[in-house]
Amino acid sequence: MAATDTLPTPIPSRQSAHEHAWTVESRHRTSDGLVVYVRCAGCTARRVDVQLSPAMPPQALSRPVGA
Repeated sequence: MAATDTLPTPIPSRQSAHEHAWTVESRHRTSDGLVVYVRCAGCTARRVDVQLSPAMPPQALSRPVGA
């Protein structure tokens, strides 16, 4: 197998260097559910989540932004 037949090794980003510890900055109700704005306590990355029902955990709507 030639080197051109293989995929490059992924380089981890700064945001994937640790498991984020998300804390809620704010939240509000919308027609889609509860929108939650969260920030990582370790690196200050931010993300937007949505919680469709009180019985379900929030799901990420965006990727982490910032560091």
